[in-house]
Amino acid sequence: MTTHELKKIVNSYEAAHKNGQKAVLATVVALEGSSYRRPGVRMLLLEDGTMVGAVSGGCVEKEVYRQALSVFTTQVPKVMTYDGRYRLGCEGILFILLEPFRPSTEVVNRFWDSIGQRTAFGMRSYFNPHFGEDVNYGSVLEMNETVLPLREGYVIPTDLESFHQTLPPCFRLVIIGAEHDAVQLCSMAGLMGWEVTIVAHPKEGKTAMDFPGSTNFVNAEAETLHINADHQTAIVLMTHSYVKDLQFLLALCGHEPAYFGILGPARRREKLFNELLEQNPDTPLEFIESLHGPAGLELGAETPQEIALSVLSEILAVINQKEAISLREKKGRIHA
Repeated sequence: MTTHELKKIVNSYEAAHKNGQKAVLATVVALEGSSYRRPGVRMLLLEDGTMVGAVSGGCVEKEVYRQALSVFTTQVPKVMTYDGRYRLGCEGILFILLEPFRPSTEVVNRFWDSIGQRTAFGMRSYFNPHFGEDVNYGSVLEMNETVLPLREGYVIPTDLESFHQTLPPCFRLVIIGAEHDAVQLCSMAGLMGWEVTIVAHPKEGKTAMDFPGSTNFVNAEAETLHINADHQTAIVLMTHSYVKDLQFLLALCGHEPAYFGILGPARRREKLFNELLEQNPDTPLEFIESLHGPAGLELGAETPQEIALSVLSEILAVINQKEAISLREKKGRIHA
């Protein structure tokens, strides 16, 4: 599960809670064999039939909701099993924890504080890997050594198995540039759940309304730009101005994002690097070697949408430390 998926769950819960609706959280806590999604994926179920998120490719969710009906009524958690060997293309058995989801206001506020501060946190679910109900089943958030239950009154058991995962800050993409292709890259990254920051030159006259899917919009020149480029951040430089690109490279020299891409052909890249070294001889060699230019994978991309897909694909490959190959060429399982 990614942090942005959990953000959607908490947002939906807050809206439903205001309307007096009960909610059930479904978590894949164990897996035997293979499945579309791995343990840790979660979805929210509401009394009116609304489902937020998914625990599979769409084939399991109806059964999950049917099993959750008893939890809405009794408020007693349960573990359900789903054997995909006889129903799906996946050869696996899912163990899914269904529990009442009613975090306190304090827990919700702590969650949003963590999101805003871009800090990692943990989630732990307690269960036994077989079908059945148990009041001791449940999940907690773990933040700075503080354990926060996802339903008020829950007491952590000492005699159950547990599934734990660490959720990093939401992945962030900083797009420096405000032309048409930046709009497409922003839109597609937003669909992936990434937090997207647009950096536009003040004289371009652009606003956040020009970039659907963006999270933040910054009017700034290179000299005034401040970015906390952590290891959950990618930067793509695409101003379509050689002078501006060079200015931003000089300003960001020494930053260590997870990915730093520069749009444009190889000849332009070499010219940028040479002038960067001329103006700043102390530029670390590691910074130069970390830059991806031209940004993107070789997919035969032509249109702005295709170029955006190419760039996003390279970012995914880099941050996941994968060599981009066709899955039919991969030996063994898709997921580790």
